[in-house]
Amino acid sequence: MLVVVLMVILTILGVAILTVAYGARLEAIRLKNEAAAMLAAEAGYEKAIDWMGQQQDMLTALYKAAADSTGALSFPDADCDYQVGFYTFLNARPIYRVISNGHSGAFDRRVDVLVVQAISGWAMGKCRVPDSTSTTRPVYFADGEEIRIPIHINNLRDNPDNRDIYIQGSPLFKEPVGMGESRNAVSTGADKYASVMGLFEGGIHFDQPDCKVTDEATVQGKVDRFKDTTKTAFKFTPTATAPITLPSGTSKLPATQLEFFVEDGVGKVRITNDCTVLGYRRDSDSKTYDFKITPKSGGTQYEKYPIYAYHVKSTSEVSRVVPLTDTYVTQSFGGVESKPGGQIFIDGSVVIGSSDYIDMVVKGKITVVASGNIWIADSVKVSDYDDSGALCSRGSNDMPAMDNPNALGLIAQGVVKVIDPGMSKYATSYSEYGGNNNYPGPVPPEYVSGSSGYVYAPVASPVGGGATYDRYLSDPTVVEAAITVGGGGWGAENVRRGSYGGRKEASSPQDDLIVRGTITEAVRGVVGMIGSDGYLKHYYLDDRFLEGILPGDIWLRGKYIPAPAGWHDYRASN
Repeated sequence: MLVVVLMVILTILGVAILTVAYGARLEAIRLKNEAAAMLAAEAGYEKAIDWMGQQQDMLTALYKAAADSTGALSFPDADCDYQVGFYTFLNARPIYRVISNGHSGAFDRRVDVLVVQAISGWAMGKCRVPDSTSTTRPVYFADGEEIRIPIHINNLRDNPDNRDIYIQGSPLFKEPVGMGESRNAVSTGADKYASVMGLFEGGIHFDQPDCKVTDEATVQGKVDRFKDTTKTAFKFTPTATAPITLPSGTSKLPATQLEFFVEDGVGKVRITNDCTVLGYRRDSDSKTYDFKITPKSGGTQYEKYPIYAYHVKSTSEVSRVVPLTDTYVTQSFGGVESKPGGQIFIDGSVVIGSSDYIDMVVKGKITVVASGNIWIADSVKVSDYDDSGALCSRGSNDMPAMDNPNALGLIAQGVVKVIDPGMSKYATSYSEYGGNNNYPGPVPPEYVSGSSGYVYAPVASPVGGGATYDRYLSDPTVVEAAITVGGGGWGAENVRRGSYGGRKEASSPQDDLIVRGTITEAVRGVVGMIGSDGYLKHYYLDDRFLEGILPGDIWLRGKYIPAPAGWHDYRASN
């Protein structure tokens, strides 16, 4: 009897143990399958993000219903399917939706994420400036500098593999820095950043997707879509018709002049088409850093381009003055409309400067795209008043308030540069012209008087009186805009390399250049030579651009990130 009782007890215990073991095994299988389903879903999300980063323009890719916007992946114990679609606009910034479903056994996991294109405060194709038709030199972040703007630098893919960010001394990077390259050298595996990691107070991230500002096809695709969505009345193709006698080293370039101002509380722009710019090119590479990327060279060849000297317009040319709201368009995709914003497209170059010698003020939202260069000839700031007339107080570093609705975008397939105002000097005769700056010569008197049928359109500020003016830009020169440079770098023209005298500053030896906005450039441009010529730079990120207030969707980062509160994942069993 005792044996029978013991056997019953042991049998019960055995069954219980087997039941527990079986349950534990089922739970382990369930957890394993659920984890595999989740990992598969996340793999599908990563595959979708990788596909998005390879597109020249996401809206165009989705409009064409690209087959790769959906797909599937298989793994030994799981699989997934994913899709990418347009979701909505954040003001004028597109938001996309990535849905990825992971499957393993009886379990499904879904990742549902709203993503936006990443925006850097300052993105550059390379941290180097062209100094000849085929070579570049490093641009250093210097000892004592505090860089308070997020930075991204593309992978240079140099050999030997050195750091792609150039540092002298101990500058401090207060905001995040993204690098296209890896932290370790390709061939040796050595840590290239070990000695400088302490300088990146905002953190540094490696192996980041390249910014597509170096891809001419991508830039062209963005520009084409911008042009297609711009109102016909605000698409311009200027011509250079003035019969200017060209001094040695000069050429004629077509341009449109834009002047932004506020009148009776309304933001307006004065548009003067068919301007003729006298461009001056220093053919000697040893003089200045005025290079742009040679088209179709893949960003490896550079050419001297004619910098802005002055421009004239026909006396019969009638300038148009329009409210910025007349240029407004609304992007529409998938039945969803963006917030309206202004767009102007110029198939040529642009001069932004006032013939009335006043700094530019932008009240409204406007993006200007030029197939050529954009020359900045005055300070350009956004208004501090909203549409109702309420004051939007500025913050630290005189930054526009977050509730300020006014914004300016400047995009050029050439370069975006601050002019040398000394080039615009004019006199009643060539004998009156002097100085040691090796300028191409003053504006001829027949253009000053308009007797030629064309009249000189001065920009920058006059100093002095009578017939001869020395021109200056304000110190500091302020540019409040999102700047994108497809054909070279952002900077100042006529900054010296030789000893001919350099550009003209309001104070000696250097003025201050303040940018409140964002900068995206294919290569670095020269702003100044420390202690001797050009500008001292002060760059600040305008966080408002992250909120999508800029019309046109011209951003070029190849990275897509979850929108705030945009990540959702779910689990369910079949």
